[in-house]
Amino acid sequence: MVDRLSIERRSWLMSRIKARDTTPELRVRRIAHSLGLRFRLHVKNLPGTPDLVFPRRSAAIFVHGCFWHRHKGCKKATMPKSHEEFWQTKFKLNVERDERAIRELEISGWRTLIIWQCQTRDPTDLRQILIEFFDLPRTGR
Repeated sequence: MVDRLSIERRSWLMSRIKARDTTPELRVRRIAHSLGLRFRLHVKNLPGTPDLVFPRRSAAIFVHGCFWHRHKGCKKATMPKSHEEFWQTKFKLNVERDERAIRELEISGWRTLIIWQCQTRDPTDLRQILIEFFDLPRTGR
C-alpha cells in the first residue's frame, strides 16, 4: 500500500513525536508522585536512560510506546504498510536495545519495570501496577 501522505508531510509528522514528557509518561509520574514515590527523570548515566528512576529503591521504570517498542498482542503495535523492510529493521533494533538496557540494569542490581502506553489509560490499573511493583500498602504510601 502506498503512503497517503507526501514524504514531507510524513517527515513533519514523525518529527512531532516526543521522546520525553509524553502523555503516558506524565500519567505514570503523576500517580507515582501521588503514592509518595520520589524519582529522577531520564538519568543518562544508566543503561537505556530510564524514564523514571527511584534511586532509594534501586528501581527504574521505562514508559514504552506500544508502536515503537512493539508491545506484543497490542492493537497499537501495527506494522506500517510502506517501507516494511525499514520498519522491521527499526523495530528489531528498538527491541534489542530495550532488552540490552534491561539486562544491564538488572545485572547492576536495579529492579526494572516496563509500563506500556496502553496500560496508562486507566489510572486505577496504573496505580495498582505501581503499588505491586513497589510493594506498597494499598492505601498509597
